[in-house]
Amino acid sequence: MITAPALPPAAPRSLCTDCGVSRMADAKACGRACQFIQPDYPRLEAQVHGRARDPARPDELHFGPFRQMLRARLAAPRPGAQWTGITTRLAERLLETGAVDAVLTMAPDPADSWRPVPVLVTRPEDMAGCRGMRMGYAPLLALLEPARAAGHRRLAIIGIPCQVYALRALEAELGFERLYVIGTPCSDNTTTENFHQFLALLSEQPETITYLEFRADYHVELRFADGRIREIPFLQLPISQLPGDFFPLTCRTCVDYTNVLADITVGYMAGGGDQWLLVRNARGEELLKLLGEEVVTSAPGSAGKRAGPVKGFLTNTERAAGGLPLRRMPNFLRGIVGWLMPRIGPRGLEFGRARVEMKAVETVLHLRRSLPARVKNMVPAHVWSLVAPYGITPRDDEKR
Repeated sequence: MITAPALPPAAPRSLCTDCGVSRMADAKACGRACQFIQPDYPRLEAQVHGRARDPARPDELHFGPFRQMLRARLAAPRPGAQWTGITTRLAERLLETGAVDAVLTMAPDPADSWRPVPVLVTRPEDMAGCRGMRMGYAPLLALLEPARAAGHRRLAIIGIPCQVYALRALEAELGFERLYVIGTPCSDNTTTENFHQFLALLSEQPETITYLEFRADYHVELRFADGRIREIPFLQLPISQLPGDFFPLTCRTCVDYTNVLADITVGYMAGGGDQWLLVRNARGEELLKLLGEEVVTSAPGSAGKRAGPVKGFLTNTERAAGGLPLRRMPNFLRGIVGWLMPRIGPRGLEFGRARVEMKAVETVLHLRRSLPARVKNMVPAHVWSLVAPYGITPRDDEKR
């Protein structure tokens, strides 16, 4: 059964992605839950995983604490899944085994398949209706109170980083017996209305697009209602035609692409064509075991060098943060570079590291431009470590 309880309106907040906390009975909980106020990743990482990230361990500076990092796919991919369906299958297994009473996740709006609607799912067979990517803000955590009122005591939550951070900050006071947190990485979100504008730039018939995915091979894959598939190189995307506020300041200043407070992160950036799993703690290991032989795993690979692309991103972001137009690559070069990047650009883990460093660069530069007084509180120490190789260091008034 899928239910979508009616929710009160969101309280007005600056730097808000409407995770749902402001719609709960204690709307003021935002002040102690929001990652866009004064995030404390070391404390919450220790609370959730037993320890904070260790920069001396390979890749923990970039990706956060983890016990295993895997390239993975379901042996039998699920129809309609964004990749092979690992995230949905994990939730199904939790319901099948009785480990949870309900799953909090997103389903498509009946009137707009791209619009996310927060729902409670109590039957494993209903998880199939939640497959796929949605684009837009959705107050997932507002469903915690209806879930508790319905008598659910063991929950699974599938969420993006800003939702998961707030969940972990409030977890101890929520009163649930057990929570399983399946996290998906998130780079940039926007309104569903804005996303439709983006689709209209990609196709003369945007209403026929049924699937969109940014892939690790530097292409966007589109699927259409008639079965057609189209692949667009990143360099040919109409990003420069989007309005300056297409991505909100929250997304441009988010420091948690890899969803470090989840029990298990299921993404794709370092998967090399498969999915990418970060098993972060004992509960994450428990989740992975639920799949048994249904999941095929291997060690993730790594190739190429990230320094050049990150430096190029830094230059463009400096221009954007200063109000200058982005520099466009000459058209005659786009095809050449588009062919080269999947072959010589960062791939696998190096692609993931590059993306995390780009997000760190973006955070510092946009905060300095738009909200300089917030840099001190909003930029964690590990982010300064990520941007230091590119000549970005904290000023005296930016140090905690």
